[in-house]
Amino acid sequence: MKTGNRGGQRRRRDLLELSAAAFLASGAAATWPIAARAQQLAKVFRIGILSPAGSPSTKAFGALREGLRALGYIDGVNIAIEYRLAAGDYDRLPAMAADLVGLPVDLIVTDSGIATQIAQQATRTIPIVAATIGEDPVGAGRAASLAHPGGNVTGFTGFNLAGKRVELLKETLPEVSRIAALWNPAMRMSSLQATEEAARALSLQLRPIAVAAPDEIPTGFEAAVASGVEALVVLPDGMFWNERIRIVALAAQYRLPAIYEEREYANDGGLISYGRNVSENFRQAAGYVARILKGAKPSDLPVQRPTRFDLVVNLKTARALGVTIPESILARADEVIE
Repeated sequence: MKTGNRGGQRRRRDLLELSAAAFLASGAAATWPIAARAQQLAKVFRIGILSPAGSPSTKAFGALREGLRALGYIDGVNIAIEYRLAAGDYDRLPAMAADLVGLPVDLIVTDSGIATQIAQQATRTIPIVAATIGEDPVGAGRAASLAHPGGNVTGFTGFNLAGKRVELLKETLPEVSRIAALWNPAMRMSSLQATEEAARALSLQLRPIAVAAPDEIPTGFEAAVASGVEALVVLPDGMFWNERIRIVALAAQYRLPAIYEEREYANDGGLISYGRNVSENFRQAAGYVARILKGAKPSDLPVQRPTRFDLVVNLKTARALGVTIPESILARADEVIE
């Protein structure tokens, strides 16, 4: 019996050696590591973007794609980006968030406090990276703390700069005494409250103009002008951003000097913009996306505060409005558009 067992073992060993020899002769052994690596690289991560924006071609989304590409993640190669853009209609966001969760995506990127809130309501397990998580994510219940978010959301906080914009507008136009604030009631009240407080501190009369939909923008301007305001503050809002060309054109039509949040307003003909650099936030968010796709947990990635704020002045618009920009403003400007 023992001799028979040894014979069987020899036969099995011979078969294994023959198989190995054939494997080596065919060259498969040389190509197997490459094939294995290719199989690993074939994983395509699905990334959802939830936003009130209207187009994937915005500069901010471009910055996200560029940041991801620099880190080795290329749309259509090893990642697939699923855009769910509400075009300013916030009522569409919950269904869009549910759609992303149902696909499912591996990660969701958001660009506003409201989109982040809705995404987190839709899922507590899929990681969420917010280019803007909101002004106070801890107070809003989106994170346990900035250093240790503890949940499925991380990203970058916003800053309420509404009061600072009123100050800049008054510094630019010292003779102004009546201003309007264009705001969307669907958004947080904190920006309007900060605008009201800054206006009172500077002895300015403030006329809030509520605009809840794009087709209300022209009548909002008509109401502002009819009330006798001399300048305008446009509060941060995704719908306004989508409609910025129209808003800037109406400000020019009614000769209302205006200040805005994003630099794109000034680039498109607005007088002054002051706010965080949104594209930079998205570029930094790409780093968090890459880390999570490699295995990091959003609960362990600290929520960061933005470090860059841009003041942009459009002198061409100033000349058209007959406004002289003070040297104190020009000296602090990050960009002056001639």
